[in-house]
Amino acid sequence: MKGTSLGEFEELVLLSIAINDDDAFSLSILDELRQRTGRNILIASVHKVLVRLEEKGFVESHMGDPMAERGGRAKKLYELTASGKDVLRQTRELRNSMWSAAPDLLWGKS
Repeated sequence: MKGTSLGEFEELVLLSIAINDDDAFSLSILDELRQRTGRNILIASVHKVLVRLEEKGFVESHMGDPMAERGGRAKKLYELTASGKDVLRQTRELRNSMWSAAPDLLWGKS
């Protein structure tokens, strides 16, 4: 496995794959990211991160069945691996731990 840490965008892509579950392909991931973040994200950015996440062992891809509405072309589908699920859990635990320690500083509570 190449690298075990996640950047913010990598985390968002992994979460988008989880949200899309069995139908996570590049355009559904892009739509999810744009809708939830309000950012103007390029498909090339999503593709680049998907390749990197596969190299890290956090996602696997396979070709789905050919689709009539796509002119008989199949979609490349992505799914989280066990390592991908683990790194998301670890990232969430770390963020929650840090957020629970931060409110005193952020909101001036003593």
